[in-house]
Amino acid sequence: MDMNEIKEIFFQECEEQLAELESGLLKMNDGDRDPETVNAVFRAVHSIKGGAGAFGLDDLVAFAHVFETTLDCVRSNKLEPNQDVLKVMLKSADVLADLTNAARDGGSVDESRSRGLVKELEALANGELPSPSASSEAPAPKAAAKAAPAPTPKPTDDSGFQPVPFSFDDFGGEGDAGGMPAYEVIFKPRYELYSKGNDATLLLRDLSRLGEMTIYCNTDELPGLEELDPEGAYFFWNVTIKTDKGEDAIRTVFEFAEWDCELTVKPVEEARADATSNDELPMVPVPFDLSILDETGATEEVSASDARAEETAAAVAAAETASNVTQMAAAAARVEKKESAAAAAAAASAAAQNNAAGAGQTIRVDLDRVDRLINLVGELVINQAMLSQSVIENDTTGTSSINMGLEELQQLTREIQDSVMAIRAQPVKPVFQRMSRIVREIADMTGKSIRLITEGENTEVDKTVIDKLAEPLTHMIRNAVDHGIETPEKRAAAGKNTEGTVRLTAKHRSGRILIELADDGAGINREKVRQKAIDNDLIPADANLSDEEIDNLIFLPGFSTADKISDISGRGVGMDVVKRSIQALGGRINITSKPGHGSVFTMSLPLTLAVLDGMVVTVAGQTLVVPLTAIVETLQPEAAAIHSFGANHRLISIRNSFCPLVDVGRILNFRATQANPVEGVALLVESEGGGQRALMVDAIQGQRQVVIKSLEANYTHVPGIAAATILGDGRVALILDVDAVVGASRGQSLKAEMSLAAVG
Repeated sequence: MDMNEIKEIFFQECEEQLAELESGLLKMNDGDRDPETVNAVFRAVHSIKGGAGAFGLDDLVAFAHVFETTLDCVRSNKLEPNQDVLKVMLKSADVLADLTNAARDGGSVDESRSRGLVKELEALANGELPSPSASSEAPAPKAAAKAAPAPTPKPTDDSGFQPVPFSFDDFGGEGDAGGMPAYEVIFKPRYELYSKGNDATLLLRDLSRLGEMTIYCNTDELPGLEELDPEGAYFFWNVTIKTDKGEDAIRTVFEFAEWDCELTVKPVEEARADATSNDELPMVPVPFDLSILDETGATEEVSASDARAEETAAAVAAAETASNVTQMAAAAARVEKKESAAAAAAAASAAAQNNAAGAGQTIRVDLDRVDRLINLVGELVINQAMLSQSVIENDTTGTSSINMGLEELQQLTREIQDSVMAIRAQPVKPVFQRMSRIVREIADMTGKSIRLITEGENTEVDKTVIDKLAEPLTHMIRNAVDHGIETPEKRAAAGKNTEGTVRLTAKHRSGRILIELADDGAGINREKVRQKAIDNDLIPADANLSDEEIDNLIFLPGFSTADKISDISGRGVGMDVVKRSIQALGGRINITSKPGHGSVFTMSLPLTLAVLDGMVVTVAGQTLVVPLTAIVETLQPEAAAIHSFGANHRLISIRNSFCPLVDVGRILNFRATQANPVEGVALLVESEGGGQRALMVDAIQGQRQVVIKSLEANYTHVPGIAAATILGDGRVALILDVDAVVGASRGQSLKAEMSLAAVG
């Protein structure tokens, strides 16, 4: 694996860390003060900073360092994470994401914004309140302007967190070394530190570069030889170091191992005061020669076990040098056989191995490979259907071994298809989290106070659908914040909470995914929408439109109710893009609005764009596929159940209730006159916005799984048709758009949909 591949993995992990960061900050913004939530936020920034340092991404390291320091103040309860503090941190998370993207894609970041946030973060860490009027032109602090490219960047001493220097007279009998502050460092590795290939002696060598240091190696926990676990961690070190680099620089040395060790760093006087109050015996510092390690890092090729062997030998040598007779005697006494302790250790080791084996494991796979696999599975489904069709046409007995084998092949094909589709299933959480930033930015630009609430973030849908959701959702969010939610003054005058609410919800229903975007704003001003459409020559002045039709005018290209063009809206581009994007995914979008109370936009999308279960039917000599998830039941109409309604409408009586009867062939212009319902079959379907309808077809051929082929990509949009497929006999069949057909039965013109879809 070359460096570019490793770097790409780092950026993929950054995306996960950034999602974790924003999720944690939003939880804290909602009042969550769980220490684990705070720690998760801190770890996310810490991990990004550590990886960025390894690749020499100085700007990212510098900003992450300041951000991390402020978060550490929250973690240590030195800073209360109130709303003002979290507002700064959420903005900082956005800038951190921008810096990450710039490092990956080679772009640039608004330096004035990042400099301003650096000043605000430093002010917070120093106990000052956020300064909204902080000048964006102020020069960047040194800690943010320059960072070392080494894997362990060492902040300069003007980072704002230097301990106050103090003098002492009894440090090793050597005086105060020019007044340099001294620190006591207790470094206790865990098993995980060595299992990841880290080496304690290398860390101690890096620490020695900060200043004059003495080391004491504690071997109290070293077991006897018969109990010794070669993979264990038994030694820890007490280090006293004189340095003017500060406590922050000391902790930076251990940043890659922080989660795999116990680390304490304190000024010497404070550490000794704690030891005295706890009646602890002072530990005598022992010189520890680190020069045996190659300064150029030649030990990188040494295995983890070899490193542990070197460390053990060095530690024992240090103990002998100290003439620590008590510790050596205790170590010798522990060599005595202890069967019960050994058995317990073996059991614990076995349990740890079992836990490790049972942990969930994941691999990263290029999405193109998964796409190719899905395409091959689709072809497998088609060929299996063709093979079955050929056998049926040539074998009428239905009892041959070939038929039995085909049934097993069909089941295996279905299982393979389900498994492959499960690989592509992803939660919508990443897309929803992206919307949080958009809400914050638009709210700041418009001077509004808006709260985004997300529900159903773990609802899974095909990766292709998720990738294409971001653009329409972005336009809808911008529309809701800019046009839907009123200003705080208007909301207060209307008796509403000055903080507006936008709710983004995802859920499964009938084999599809529903995404709802609701706001508690003013709702759609239908009179204004109608007048704007007339002024823009989008509808005639005498057009008689229903409320639903007026609401849908906002999806027309070039339509906008904004009084003036701004950075947010006013050019009439946005909602028409939403509708085209949703239709391209085989979905539909509906609007419900109540003046003064807000609007709800509902998107209905397929869970996958690859396959579906459908019912193959015949209509006026044409073969169609009706999605099985839309069908409630099928029935054979009787003459007594058919009732005329008006000149061209008919109803069918189903269990003492009446349901509109829709002639699919007539709606799609397959025939000029309505067919006799008694001679056909009725499919009772349920649409997303139109309730139940009975679709009349001529005959049912059967039920089967079909592979979806996009018409938009291969031909053009066809009103009333969602997609196409290839049947077992090689013929192309059209997949019915149930919602469009139901909408047409309610008076909505398919031609109007065609003209809208043809734009662009």
